[in-house]
Amino acid sequence: MLESWLAWSEPLSLLIALVIDACYGDPVALYRKLPHPVVVIGNAIGWADRVFNREADAPRRRRNAGIALVVLLVAAALAVGGVIQALLLALPLGWLWLGMVMSALIAQRSLYGHVADVARAIEVSGLEGGRLAVAKIVGRDPNRLDRAGVSRAAIESLAENFSDAVVAPAFWALLLGLPGLVAYKAINTADSMIGHRSPRHRDFGWAAARLDDLVNWPAARLSAFLILLGALLLPSADAPKALAVTLRDARRHRSPNAGWPEAALAGALGFALNGPRAYHGVPTDEPWTHKTGRKTLDAPDIWHALRLYLRACLLLGIGVTAVAVIGH
Repeated sequence: MLESWLAWSEPLSLLIALVIDACYGDPVALYRKLPHPVVVIGNAIGWADRVFNREADAPRRRRNAGIALVVLLVAAALAVGGVIQALLLALPLGWLWLGMVMSALIAQRSLYGHVADVARAIEVSGLEGGRLAVAKIVGRDPNRLDRAGVSRAAIESLAENFSDAVVAPAFWALLLGLPGLVAYKAINTADSMIGHRSPRHRDFGWAAARLDDLVNWPAARLSAFLILLGALLLPSADAPKALAVTLRDARRHRSPNAGWPEAALAGALGFALNGPRAYHGVPTDEPWTHKTGRKTLDAPDIWHALRLYLRACLLLGIGVTAVAVIGH
């Protein structure tokens, strides 16, 4: 009986989390008094980076230190998530409290808001406003971007983070409950902080980057599938083209995962994404995704991409609902 209840409560709690996040986003007032869980994780990673990633150490020693950090981080996340889940499910309406906690680690609404801010900034303040807004969500040099580049960067961020910040957390929560969700966020945060190819983090962040690639593998493919299905619900989108571009271009992306949702969105909306850009002043010759698509993107195209994103999020919720019903 208990195992059956737990199997049902987790997808139900995840569904509640998706609904709460879609409707309300992060409880800003709460996080003025308490740190966000991701901030706590980030502080721990930052401390370990300062203490154990010593430039005087040999590359092998720095890599081993990074591996140890990831192992301890994941173990701690699983343990903390497991204890919190057990305590919450022991309460009356525990599945509801669990859903409220899970909602803090899913970013549907905040992702929509950040990308929509770029579109609004372009409309109100032109190129300079768009550059300031997009700098908050991408790592490339905003001052090198023209209006189309700013729009393209926002749309690419939307596609990639649909996988990383929405689908992947939901996937691991569905599979392993709150422990899986917390562990995923710990891995993803570690990758964003130390999983770089810079001289400082090439070795220390190696394990974080490789593990992040692994845990995002299923979600990236699922994200592309949800975008493809979402294109069927958006009259101005092209679902067959989304499939064709995904199968052709997804593997050409420098990331083993980001190319999947980006290719699906590019094909669905007829956009050319990725291509050459610069990070920290260093130009990179990235291949185009859907090279024959339209490159002159602008604020209306960001809104178009957001409409497709909303449909993909809705389909994710329907899928989780189906799992909850079947599990019950």
